[in-house]
Amino acid sequence: QVQLVESGGGLVQAGGSLRLSCAASGSIFSINAMGWFRQAPGKERELVAAITSGGSTNYGDFVKGRFTISGDNATNTVYLRMSSLKSDDTAVYYCHAAIGYPDEYDYWGQGTQVTVSS
Repeated sequence: QVQLVESGGGLVQAGGSLRLSCAASGSIFSINAMGWFRQAPGKERELVAAITSGGSTNYGDFVKGRFTISGDNATNTVYLRMSSLKSDDTAVYYCHAAIGYPDEYDYWGQGTQVTVSS
C-alpha cells in the first residue's frame, strides 16, 4: 500500500502565497512522477504541475509562471510553491503519484482545500 499525505492548504488573500507538501510512504519501489491536480466545484480535475524522478516538470497552462514544483527523492516528497494566487485558484488540490515498473499505478492523496479570497 502507498499513502500520500498532503499538507499546507488553507485560506489566503489574493496575491498571496502558499506551499503545499505531499509525502509518499508505504510499499514504494519506484516513483516515476509526482504532482498536483486540482478540482473546483462543478469543474473537472485538472493538472496543476508534475515532476518526474529525473526532475522534468510540466505545468498547467493557467499557471503562467506563478507556481513552482520541486521534489525530494530521498524523502519521496513533492512541494508546490504557489504565488500570486487568484480567486480562480480556489479548489481542492490533490497530490498524485505514478508508481511502479513495469506496471505503473496511480495513487491519490485525500485532497487539501485552497481558498483564495478576493
